[in-house]
Amino acid sequence: MVILFDLDGTLTDSGEGITKCAQLALEHFGIRVEDRNQLRIFVGPPLRESFPKFGVPEDQVEEAVRIFRSRYLTVGKFENRPYPGIRELLETLRNQGHRLFVATSKPETTAVEILEKFRLSDYFERICGASMDSGRDSKEAVIAYLLELAGNVEDAVMVGDTEFDVIGASAHGIPTIGVSWGYGDIEAMERAGAAAIAHDTEELLALLEKYRNNEL
Repeated sequence: MVILFDLDGTLTDSGEGITKCAQLALEHFGIRVEDRNQLRIFVGPPLRESFPKFGVPEDQVEEAVRIFRSRYLTVGKFENRPYPGIRELLETLRNQGHRLFVATSKPETTAVEILEKFRLSDYFERICGASMDSGRDSKEAVIAYLLELAGNVEDAVMVGDTEFDVIGASAHGIPTIGVSWGYGDIEAMERAGAAAIAHDTEELLALLEKYRNNEL
């Protein structure tokens, strides 16, 4: 079975670094958000979609992305940690013979650095992410890129924490198992068509087994 994992909010809790960088970028435009919890929506979706929601003019979004990355690529990317049970989950899935990939809207080079830091990169056949320009930044585009590299993926399933994962995978006919421990909204994932929701890594492993046996 081919399993595509989202990164932020699924494999690692990257909220601290991302929200701090978003706060810095918004303050550059005079937009103050005192409660960083309001910036949780930056975790997962492409940055270019999130900044306008806080009042950044469309013609200044690229500047906001530049400021965000100036902190994120040096400090913010390591304000991050794997969720409990993730390493054991990946170890089990690899031992079962599954092909594991990462499909993230985060820049690919950054995703590789993070997973290497936490010694998780070796579990994955390929880590696929966004390009640094806007040419490949949606989940749908990243998955399209991954599918070109992966070959036969008729039995693929996506694992992610937001409706963007569900929608992006669905565009390629791939079902998604959502996880509740990330930064997305469970009801939004269900509305988007998630096949199931896992509330911990043990439940996720069981749901993946059901999917493999055509029971999901």
